[in-house]
Amino acid sequence: MEVQGKIKLIGDTKTFGNNGFRKREIVVTTEEQYPQHIMVEFVQDKTDLLNNFRVGQPVKIGINLRGREWVSPQGETKYFNSIQGWRIENLEAGQSSGQNVPPPDQFEPANDLNDEDYDDLPF
Repeated sequence: MEVQGKIKLIGDTKTFGNNGFRKREIVVTTEEQYPQHIMVEFVQDKTDLLNNFRVGQPVKIGINLRGREWVSPQGETKYFNSIQGWRIENLEAGQSSGQNVPPPDQFEPANDLNDEDYDDLPF
């Protein structure tokens, strides 16, 4: 799944517990009739993905929905959801920070093409 919009806020990296769990939050405002402010959290080594982004920048974020159950000391069960990011891509024209693909003119042209060859794959 993906969320697309402009960065409204990028939080600082926070560390929790004795094992050093790291979390960083970003808020993206969608660009639709009724804009939504979506908070996405990046955890552990993924927190560093946000270092090269700034407020106002259009981005596309690859996300996973996470859910968990928690039982209080009184025996009451509650459920929590979170949106966890695993990839972020810059959507500004001419820039790409989510992928490491060289520009098209850096690829070698294919010279061994034959007009009689055709793609006969069944899919």
